[in-house]
Amino acid sequence: MSGTHGTETTAGPVEGHVPPEATSATGEAGDNSAGMAAVTRVARATLSPNGVIDDPTELRTYECDGLAHYRVTPALVALPETTEQLAAVVRACSEHRVPFVARGSGTGLSGGALPRADGVLIVTSRMRTIREIRREDQRAVVDPGVINLDVTRAATPEGYYYAPDPSSQQICSIGGNLAENSGGAHCLKYGFTSNHVLGAELVTPQGDIVQLGGLAPDAPGYDLLGTVVGSEGTLGIATTTTVRLVRLPEEVRTLLAGFRSTDEAGAATSAIISAGVLPAAIEMMDALAIEAAEAAVHCNYPAGAGAVLVIELDGASAEVEHEYAQVERFCTENGAFELRLATDPAERALIWKGRKSAFAAVGRISPDYIVQDGVIPRTALPEVLRAIAALSSSSGVRVANVFHAGDGNLHPLVLFDDARPGAGRAAEEVSGAILDLCISHGGAITGEHGVGVDKAAYMPKMFTDDDLDTMQMVRCAFDPDNISNPGKVFPTPRLCGEVPGKRKHAHPLVEAGLADAF
Repeated sequence: MSGTHGTETTAGPVEGHVPPEATSATGEAGDNSAGMAAVTRVARATLSPNGVIDDPTELRTYECDGLAHYRVTPALVALPETTEQLAAVVRACSEHRVPFVARGSGTGLSGGALPRADGVLIVTSRMRTIREIRREDQRAVVDPGVINLDVTRAATPEGYYYAPDPSSQQICSIGGNLAENSGGAHCLKYGFTSNHVLGAELVTPQGDIVQLGGLAPDAPGYDLLGTVVGSEGTLGIATTTTVRLVRLPEEVRTLLAGFRSTDEAGAATSAIISAGVLPAAIEMMDALAIEAAEAAVHCNYPAGAGAVLVIELDGASAEVEHEYAQVERFCTENGAFELRLATDPAERALIWKGRKSAFAAVGRISPDYIVQDGVIPRTALPEVLRAIAALSSSSGVRVANVFHAGDGNLHPLVLFDDARPGAGRAAEEVSGAILDLCISHGGAITGEHGVGVDKAAYMPKMFTDDDLDTMQMVRCAFDPDNISNPGKVFPTPRLCGEVPGKRKHAHPLVEAGLADAF
């Protein structure tokens, strides 16, 4: 598994792994230096003087996203400032069959923005204009490099906010959120990015600029916008995006509940949801995750807790009052030994600080760790958490659990010390076994972090050959030349000219040992 099925974030530099798909658009080792030179000339003629990076030292700044285990230095980095500039670079890539990868803030955790050694990394971080806040329509129109939290900051004076809130919302960008269909703590009540995107300008892999959706909901025709959201940059690059804004609630209550075990906390979660109460968020952290958060941000969670729930209710005051009484009762009935209601914004922020810092905080108790991402039915939480604890005990590999309990989206943090021989391999085996657990319990290999290059090998465990063929045909309809973020999502290089289904003869790449048939 060696980092192939888990997301590794480390406290210090690691030796970068280069996946085989990073060599060329088809997986073949090839030389398209003439094409790259042509694309470089177009980029220099189109972008600002500092909008093209080809210095080897500077290029290394972009060699990975938030998944530091995989590292590939791109041949060229382009930093467009407008959709037209971005499209011009993509058109040049299309003309010369040069692969390209889109990147926003680089906070992804699945290697989705991993560059190509023979390609162009198109970075949208300079496209940061909030074009409109349309209060009367509850819409915002923003560029792809706009930071998630900045949309809320711009909309708050108008009485609105942007609901999807990944833990990285202070630095992640709307374009990246769209590509990955990002979620966040409040997706339990408000849904993922796909529930809040109404329209997007898309630069196709051929460099055309097309509009999908718009200001009005439910545009007629095929749901191409729904296909593009969450496609991880494999169908083109979304630029100017229209998002839905949500009215600021009349009241917000944030409750911290301490339990002796994750079983008790899970039972309280199920009781709350099954009673028809829909909190804005229900987040769970186990003892090891709490230990890390305390070491990092001193969040003052209940002493001796085996698990805590962060439960947030929002809406009309009367509704929140009624729901809070039920939540308090269900927590108490299921073993909560301490309930702490935030009485002011500072206390609320501190409660959330412990949860939102959890991934980085683990660096305080472990030199290396894998951030995993899987999803299961909420009712399977107790059984799966016990199985993860058994895996940890039998392997000797510590696992800290922090996750969106309300919708069963797990983020196990698998801890190890890479300086110890074999420790990394053992951690990766546990990480992969956790994904197997998710699949076996009716779940999926990712809840919100995406497949990228990291989990592509797991796709055949979830989908049949026919399923994968169908997905590939959709991809080929958008990108027949396989140049838009190639090597991601699918487990093996697959050419668009191939006929889906059983093959009578082996493909030349398979015979050469450069690709696998699936």
